Amino acid sequence: VQLQASGGGLVQTGGFLRLSCAVSERTFSSYAVGWFRQAPGKEREFVGAINWSGRTYYADSVKGRFTFSRDNAERTVHLQMNNLKFEDTAVYYCAAGPWPVTPRPRYWGQGTLVTVSS
Repeated sequence: VQLQASGGGLVQTGGFLRLSCAVSERTFSSYAVGWFRQAPGKEREFVGAINWSGRTYYADSVKGRFTFSRDNAERTVHLQMNNLKFEDTAVYYCAAGPWPVTPRPRYWGQGTLVTVSS
C-alpha cells in the first residue's frame, strides 16, 4: 500500500498550485483520501478529504479556495489550491483510510512542501 504525493513548490500570495496523491489500487477503491498539513512550529492540521463516490470535506480555513477531485483511471486524487495565502505554507501529506480519514489515517504518503511568499 503506497501513497505518492507531488506538486508542491514556491508560489506567490494569490497564486495557485495543484497537489496530487497517487494511490495503489487496493487503497484507492477501499478508502477515502485526505490531506493534512503541518507548518513549522505548529501542529498538524486536517485540510480535507474525498471518498470513493466524490463526497468531500474541507476545513474552514481552506473552504472556497481548495478543491478535491479524483481521477479514477489514474488512481490519483488532486487538491487544487487557489488564492493561496502565506498561512498555507506547510508540508502537505496525503493519507488514506475510512471516511473522513481524520483523526487516524490508516496509510500515509510522504510530504510535499508548499511555500507561499508574501
